[in-house]
Amino acid sequence: MDILSTIIIYGIACSFLISIVVLAQLWYNPRLLLQDYPKDVQQQVPPKTPAEKRVSTYWAVVLFLLMLAFPLAAALSSKAAHHSFLEVFLSAFGVLFLFNLVDLLVMDWLIVCTITPKFLVIPGTEGMAGYKNYAMHFKGLLIGTGVSVVLSLLFTTLVMFL
Repeated sequence: MDILSTIIIYGIACSFLISIVVLAQLWYNPRLLLQDYPKDVQQQVPPKTPAEKRVSTYWAVVLFLLMLAFPLAAALSSKAAHHSFLEVFLSAFGVLFLFNLVDLLVMDWLIVCTITPKFLVIPGTEGMAGYKNYAMHFKGLLIGTGVSVVLSLLFTTLVMFL
């Protein structure tokens, strides 16, 4: 399979599943992602309760495993096709970058900033400016891209040399 097909197949699956998990988490209790909300929203509400912290950890484990599984699977697929180190890296990075783009454009800018459904608004923070903070989400894309480079290098090294 060529690199672009690998990125599209694994990247779409990764983006879809992680987006579904995040939306389910927000539906269940938006406070579970309080650390990801804009500062003005965080300052308006009390910190997470111990129970919310515990439940947040369970959700985080699921998201972490998904975030590792798809780029690693893409890297393994690329290696199985006898691709070079660079091609294996690009496969893993492409999956994570596609996820970052979907997260920015669909999850953050469309759903959070533009539509802002009631289920993701934390009670007591309705109408706050932070919900329309497009720049905060773009900064998240930049940070996510840096993390994606590091993770992809780790995955590629693991796949190529072990």
